[in-house]
Amino acid sequence: MGGDLAPATVVAAYAAGFFPWPERPEAELVWCSPDPRAVLPVATFTVPQRLGRTIRQGRFRVTVDAAFEAVIRSCAERPEGTWIIPALIEGYCALHRLGWAHSFEVWHDGELAGGLYGVAYGAMFGAESMFSRVRDASKVAVAAMVQHCRALGVELIDIQVLNDHTARMGGIEISRDAYLELLGRAARRTVAWHRAGAAEGLAGCG
Repeated sequence: MGGDLAPATVVAAYAAGFFPWPERPEAELVWCSPDPRAVLPVATFTVPQRLGRTIRQGRFRVTVDAAFEAVIRSCAERPEGTWIIPALIEGYCALHRLGWAHSFEVWHDGELAGGLYGVAYGAMFGAESMFSRVRDASKVAVAAMVQHCRALGVELIDIQVLNDHTARMGGIEISRDAYLELLGRAARRTVAWHRAGAAEGLAGCG
């Protein structure tokens, strides 16, 4: 517990297998490293059949890092409340400007319909949160994320804690020790997040 959301602090936390999970703006900052840890297998991920049909219809367009702040603020808009407090939004927008945090935007009829954001560290991408205003938009964002990560050579997609939605998308749980071993391996590699040509196929996801 404690610390701050300065870019250096957040990056160091991800490197050690932790992520911030604030309870409320005025509370002391909490850092989590759950056991088990949820991940989305990069190599074996397959698009569910119904989602594949939705993607092929071409109703959505996908971009990368085109509207990071809009995505994280949209993720924070939850009637039940959110852990994405103002300080976290500010901190992650700073991470984005420095090239550590990234977003996937899903557009429908010219409007932001869904998306997700997360933090890249070496060959790891930590997906933080997602949102959807149009049916299947967040699922399209997940499919685009995996496609982009594969193209870049990302080895590990961290989704932190498994829920019904991420389980249906192929998420699994592994032990914290296994996660830290994978993270250590991924951290030794450098991935060029915007490598030329990596995002060319994203139009196929929308």
